[in-house]
Amino acid sequence: MQLTKTQLMAALIGCSAAEADKYLAPINETLLKYRIYSPLRVAHFLAQIGHESCGLDYAREIASGAAYEGRKDLGNTQPGDGVRFRGRGLIQITGRANYYALGKAFGVDLIANPVLLEQPRLAALSAGWYWQSRNLNEMADGNFFVTITKRINGGRNGIEDRERRFLQAAKVLGIPGGVVPAPVA
Repeated sequence: MQLTKTQLMAALIGCSAAEADKYLAPINETLLKYRIYSPLRVAHFLAQIGHESCGLDYAREIASGAAYEGRKDLGNTQPGDGVRFRGRGLIQITGRANYYALGKAFGVDLIANPVLLEQPRLAALSAGWYWQSRNLNEMADGNFFVTITKRINGGRNGIEDRERRFLQAAKVLGIPGGVVPAPVA
């Protein structure tokens, strides 16, 4: 499934015409590359990137990243890693370890140049990479909304906003009315 500009703006709450122009091609490339092709998969994907990026407003986390300093679970082992490898991309890739793995997968040195994840193409593709690495297409096929949220954010942070975004995207993409996300898988 490929989105039109009109669909993207209607489905992704807070997406302006300028943001749609900037991100439409990279998002469509991501949907194709990572097999996010059914309306249900796309609705789940848009809900999550919509929340994480505030409707495509931010490809870099608003917070400084200082809270991630010394987080060995994120691979942040060197002084300054928390700020240097704060959330970037449409799904907010965080931590030296994730930047390294993503850079290796894309053939880009994100350790030396982490701000590359703020560019529209890499911001979108990084979200697809993360989505695939956590097997979220399978979770989307089962409509396991809470599980998807937990795999992206580690908890239920922003669950109400994510659900509102999911229901909006589902409506725009023609998923039969009343689709309610399923419980945890």
